[in-house]
Amino acid sequence: MPREKFKTLTEQMFYVLLALTDECCGMDIMEKVSQITHGRIKVGSGTLYNLLEQFSDEGIIAETKTEGRRRSYILTDKGRTLLEREYDRLVTQAQDYNRVINREVSYGTEEDYAEQMGNMGLAPAY
Repeated sequence: MPREKFKTLTEQMFYVLLALTDECCGMDIMEKVSQITHGRIKVGSGTLYNLLEQFSDEGIIAETKTEGRRRSYILTDKGRTLLEREYDRLVTQAQDYNRVINREVSYGTEEDYAEQMGNMGLAPAY
């Protein structure tokens, strides 16, 4: 069965959306991603413009203005929800890692897990 589109995000997708919490154009996005990650993540122009097209087609980002060939974008409410969902998923993974590594493993029911996540202000990532 194929993976649902945008159910999880690659690092590049995550950081492009994070950069678009403020309006910016493609070159600005590449610079912001590099700055946010201290150079750890680089987004090439081909990858970036492919992602921007996909995100725009899905209503995740919106084009805000065009000046010649330069286009600016910003995250939509749908995009903000997607970014927050991905953040919650990553936090949950880190918490699972810490529980296992620190030998604090507790394998309760899904309801127990959902309650624990709710108590932390997170939605379960499944």
